[in-house]
Amino acid sequence: MSNIKPFSFIPMVFGDLEKELNKSFDNSMSVSDWRPNIDVIEKDNQFIFVADVPGVEPKDIEISVNKNILTIKGERETEHKEKQDNFIRYERSKGSFYRQFTLPDTVDAEKINAKAKNGVLEITIPKTNKSISRKIEVEEKD
Repeated sequence: MSNIKPFSFIPMVFGDLEKELNKSFDNSMSVSDWRPNIDVIEKDNQFIFVADVPGVEPKDIEISVNKNILTIKGERETEHKEKQDNFIRYERSKGSFYRQFTLPDTVDAEKINAKAKNGVLEITIPKTNKSISRKIEVEEKD
């Protein structure tokens, strides 16, 4: 009888898949070292993105909009630990993150505002007043 457990290969396959994904993107599109949780809230006149970015300085966050794609990039560094420290476990993530969201045509990209405080990033994206739909009358053909 074999000592191989059913499905024991799955972590190995997904680990290899993640390595391949990291290779397949250029640096600007690399799989994030960590991903901040982001809430998206829609109100009557705006969208609000709230991201948990503990340990990330506001100067280390880059936000851009291009063709209705909101991009949020940043990097979190940790303190340099001396080798003399005897770590048993180290779970705090560090490194870069990269998130993208498709925005509707009804946003006013020129008036986007971003603020960060106590490890929480808030991006406010106002909606425009322009109407994206119209009624088209059907005329009778001569």
